[in-house]
Amino acid sequence: MSDRKTVILFDGVCNLCSNSVQFVLKRDHTNSFQFGSLQGDYGQTMLKKYNLPANEFNSFMLIEDDRLYTKSSGALRMLKKLGSGWQLLYGFIIVPKFIRDAVYDFIAKNRYKWFGKKEACWLPKPEWKERFLE
Repeated sequence: MSDRKTVILFDGVCNLCSNSVQFVLKRDHTNSFQFGSLQGDYGQTMLKKYNLPANEFNSFMLIEDDRLYTKSSGALRMLKKLGSGWQLLYGFIIVPKFIRDAVYDFIAKNRYKWFGKKEACWLPKPEWKERFLE
């Protein structure tokens, strides 16, 4: 089995996104995930690699074994890998993708209004620093 980490890319100025990353960091007891902001160098490199716009940060992205998962598919795969009961939520994968992604897009569209936005990218605690790809 590969010891490569699964990468989560997120909107670094979004409060909801930053809080979601902190949620994962606190529960990822096997250190399975690495993180990067979509605005950072690594995130921008990955956006280019996967032929995605470099200035649109409307989707959570999960990269696992060089495969990209976005929106609800990425979030559900993250929960599956997180374990500790969270993988049960992966059952929502049976909901058609267009429905899951419509809900995801609605939340993404309103995330700044509902949860706020930072002026600069969120910075992790020192003990989490090595988990970030910047």
